[in-house]
Amino acid sequence: MKITNSLLILIILAQLLLSCNSKQQTVSEPEEIPLSQAMADSEMKRNPHAWMIDFQPDPRWSYVNGLVCLSILDVWEKTKEQKYFDYAKGYADSLINNNGEIITYKKSSYNLDNINSGKILFSLYKETGDERYKKVMDTFYHQLEVQPRTPEGGFWHKQIYPNQMWLDGIYMSAPFYAEYAVTYGSDSVFNDIAHQFELLNEHARDSETGWYYHGWDASKSVYWADKETGLSKNFWGRGVGWYYMALVDVLDYFPAEHPKRQVILDQFIDLTNTIIKWQDEKTGLWYQVLDQGAREGNYLEATCSAMFAYGLLKGVDKGYLGDDKIPVAKLAYEGIVKNLIVKHPDGEVELIDCCAGAGLGPADNPVRDGTYEYYINEKKRSNDGKGTGPFIMASLIYENSTKFKVEKL
Repeated sequence: MKITNSLLILIILAQLLLSCNSKQQTVSEPEEIPLSQAMADSEMKRNPHAWMIDFQPDPRWSYVNGLVCLSILDVWEKTKEQKYFDYAKGYADSLINNNGEIITYKKSSYNLDNINSGKILFSLYKETGDERYKKVMDTFYHQLEVQPRTPEGGFWHKQIYPNQMWLDGIYMSAPFYAEYAVTYGSDSVFNDIAHQFELLNEHARDSETGWYYHGWDASKSVYWADKETGLSKNFWGRGVGWYYMALVDVLDYFPAEHPKRQVILDQFIDLTNTIIKWQDEKTGLWYQVLDQGAREGNYLEATCSAMFAYGLLKGVDKGYLGDDKIPVAKLAYEGIVKNLIVKHPDGEVELIDCCAGAGLGPADNPVRDGTYEYYINEKKRSNDGKGTGPFIMASLIYENSTKFKVEKL
């Protein structure tokens, strides 16, 4: 068959067109990135400024923003992509003035929640040398030095919660307290740090279930507290999640030779065993009210499940837990991905079924009474930072630890 010049030209053009279309299709396919980065990118997309995290209308210093920014700094440490560092730095710079003062902070509130966001300042100060960050860290350390205490020496959760220790507060304060002590040479405080855990273990732990009650009033006088024990009424998932993360994170800084380190480690292992015992076998998740299972109104809740997954994964990775815990740690993380993560066509990822918030009191707020009905009726929402932050941190361990063989989920 004789091929004319015109036919030859048409054949060549057709081949070029097919080649171009093939290249265009390859380029247009979105690159799959690890879930740690996908969630970090999604949070940054949903909240163009970090002060917007936790659905905030105006900039304020908040523990949730600090938690998410800390997880995003962890992504920066892994990837070295500058956008992650800049995002967390932007939060600090939106609230810290030129004198090294947080514009929305009042020391007189003695609010342990304020301490938590101070954790991001260690990396920011190390990277930039900006003395404003060091000044704020000093401010928080000095707050802990004079924080009001229960008669036995436990930190009040806030000034408005006299003589009350909450599980939340130990996470907000202890890891910062310990990192500051290691970084700036205040080793004498480790006995005090351990004492906070010892008090909650003594007063808030339930020997029958192994769970910890959300709050303990040393005065036994606030309306939600049992008049004999001072304890609140239920085991709230995220409350125990805060405590579990506090245990595993404070071990990063507790000196190996310190006699109280083993106390912290023993509590971590004991609580791990409780967490595993109550893990939902089908999904690998945990309930909003931990010991009530599928009771009407109860649900498998995202923030506590992310916190427990993080603690389990980190405990295995650090060697605090044996390799026999690998299956339950994987079940927890993969259960979140399969049941609580929604992947959108544009690459954004969503974390569903998060409890928006819960607390106890104060005295003039009878709604927050710690009953079962109170916890199950608190608002649910997607992408709560109290869940996305721990999920990012859990994802980084799952994706990078030699203890876990990651398969595509």
